[in-house]
Amino acid sequence: MKDYGLDMHCTMLMEDYREQLPLYSLLQQVVSDIMPKAIRGADIEVASMETRIKTEESLAGKLERKGSKYHSLRDITDIFGIRIITYYNEDVDRIASLAENLLDIDWENSIDKRKMHQFDSFGYNSLHYICRIPKEKYFDPKHPELNEIKFELQMRTVLQHVWSAIQHDIGYKSEIETPLEYHRALSRLAGMLELADNEFSRIRTEISDYRRRMQRLMKDGKLEDVPLDGDTFRSYIEMGSFDKLNKQIAAITQAEVQPTSPLPFLKVLRTLGMNTLKELEDMFNENYDDAYQLALSQLGSTDIDILSSNIGLQNLCIVHILKGGGGRKGLEWMFDIINGKSEHNSDMAQMVYEQAKKLAFMDQL
Repeated sequence: MKDYGLDMHCTMLMEDYREQLPLYSLLQQVVSDIMPKAIRGADIEVASMETRIKTEESLAGKLERKGSKYHSLRDITDIFGIRIITYYNEDVDRIASLAENLLDIDWENSIDKRKMHQFDSFGYNSLHYICRIPKEKYFDPKHPELNEIKFELQMRTVLQHVWSAIQHDIGYKSEIETPLEYHRALSRLAGMLELADNEFSRIRTEISDYRRRMQRLMKDGKLEDVPLDGDTFRSYIEMGSFDKLNKQIAAITQAEVQPTSPLPFLKVLRTLGMNTLKELEDMFNENYDDAYQLALSQLGSTDIDILSSNIGLQNLCIVHILKGGGGRKGLEWMFDIINGKSEHNSDMAQMVYEQAKKLAFMDQL
């Protein structure tokens, strides 16, 4: 057993630590079960969640520096710790709220370092709670002392964590220990990172507001006010806009419709001049019957039993391109976009063109 040269009191604390390591390991297991479940239940996405039990060497260093302030091992509240790293500032607060409902918080010894407002303290802007597990959340009659052990919960953003790690790596602590020129440079970087942290949260909020606003417009049928972009296109698809046509096409051979991402078609639609959902819906209404007739000519003599959920949209685009005079080359262009360039696309375009030539809408061109 290693001798760290500690005084009698600290040596006794170290012996207690060695004896109680199994208890701390049990605490680690319990917390590693409780917190992730709560976070998943609240639908919060985190960058990482890590737990650790302080090593013997680390504890010895702590006791050497300030062992006299600890009367017992229970006074050392960071032997076990959990750190949760989020992508956004507001998610730190959400996880803190979860912790407050799940755990007993020692408010006197907890600290919100984000409120210190020191310009160069960005890397230390964690929210630190000193916690215990309440009996109503977990109790083991074989180890009732588990509920008395305090532990540390740290919550911070990814950028705060990266900055803290960099500070630790280069040994930066304060202007007293770091030459002034480096302290100023690091302080500027700290300010930039804090601004970036805030901007990410602002942009996220604005994007969420935009999505809600577009959803309201779509619900109210004001499609002319909804631009055609990745978000609105996906929402339009999820509303089941193409379901009726897909089911009608699938019924030709009693096929199953298999979900497929429609996003490759977004570039096709935008290039064809559709900039709003109203223009997409107009294209849908104008070409619905002809898109179904094209499917009949394609599938009527087959026994295909699986179809892509893009079948309706694809046939609508085919009809629209042909009506616009795009011909076989226009179809090859579309297949190049949705499938990636290949020689097979030319053959496919020729085949579809030959099928479409037999339909009534082609006679009217």
